[in-house]
Amino acid sequence: MKYVLSHKEHPVLTMEIDEGSGTIIEIYELLSSERVPIGVPYINNEVNRKVLNDWWSGRSIPASRSGLRDALVALKISSPQLLLTKCFGFSLSDQYWVRPENSNLRWEDMNFFDNPFSEDMGNILFGEVPKRSDLNLVSPDNTSDGWLKKKWIIADGKRQLIKSGSNPAQQEPYNEVLASAIMRRLNIEHIPYSLMKINGVPYSVCDDFVTRDTELVAAWHIIQTQKKSNSTSSYQHCINCCEDLGITDVTASLDRMLTVDFIIVNEDRHFNNFGAIRNANTLEWIGAAPIFDCGTSMWYDKFTHMISTTAKLPSKPFRSRHADQIKLVSSFKWLDIKALKGIDEEFREILSDSVIIDDTRCNALCYGLRKRVEQLDAYVKSRGRSHGAR
Repeated sequence: MKYVLSHKEHPVLTMEIDEGSGTIIEIYELLSSERVPIGVPYINNEVNRKVLNDWWSGRSIPASRSGLRDALVALKISSPQLLLTKCFGFSLSDQYWVRPENSNLRWEDMNFFDNPFSEDMGNILFGEVPKRSDLNLVSPDNTSDGWLKKKWIIADGKRQLIKSGSNPAQQEPYNEVLASAIMRRLNIEHIPYSLMKINGVPYSVCDDFVTRDTELVAAWHIIQTQKKSNSTSSYQHCINCCEDLGITDVTASLDRMLTVDFIIVNEDRHFNNFGAIRNANTLEWIGAAPIFDCGTSMWYDKFTHMISTTAKLPSKPFRSRHADQIKLVSSFKWLDIKALKGIDEEFREILSDSVIIDDTRCNALCYGLRKRVEQLDAYVKSRGRSHGAR
């Protein structure tokens, strides 16, 4: 079927989407080069179809998502990519969408920021298949990223994301709240997370930080805007791409993100869970996105006896070990390490909500957090607060 890819009310290009696979099989006409998705190249008004397909398929629910397989079986759909046109590609992260070429659909009437959306898909992903045949799949859950079970809801007029934890301890929601507490103490711009229980199971909750007039552009798409040379590190390449686009204060933002990730032993800070915010109307860059998605931290998937601050702790996205990645921080002048005094006891209070995390694990986690703060303090003192090496 022929579709028009649009950015808010602006048509961007016309294309053919195969109804059997959900892939873009042809691009017909480029209508607005300035609104082509960031990182998708075009030469002489010809958009790279392969890269556009990667961008399009990247909007779908990843195959690794918990509960996805059962959801697809329940819906009798073979691939999550086929869900994209069910919701016209709308997301709560950006302003791109698609409409059948001859339809009169309008962004104003359809976008999820201003209009209600169905919770059917979210409920199905949570294992609750509605007992009726007229399922409504117009939902931002069709375009949500990540492997943990999650769904969008509207509560008190706010768009909120509910996200689960994983075995063995269902710890990720508590880690999100811890990260929020750390960043609040350090005056770092971030997305606050809170806890909720559904049938006794813990989930984290956060408000959507994108509005009808803004959008999140993931670092992954930003670093596709230039070809990286072999002599340039991935860290420097990211900064170069941001600066060339006109995104300001990137280094300072990365300094804070890498520092927080060091403290909480974040293992999954990949290029799709940080980025920049753009004004969707003027296309001007607002700046780095506030820090979000910190749950895969604090030995979340390790058994209690494996919790250790002396092991080689894995990291992303610039270095494979936190001990090496922290060296990328350009300055610690902003860091008030004393503000973290007692953060381990605050974490203990946060963890007291869990019926899975016993005293032994709680003690190990709080001790580990205290040691990470001490290790950071020792590192900062050893190199000086204003001098750093990349």
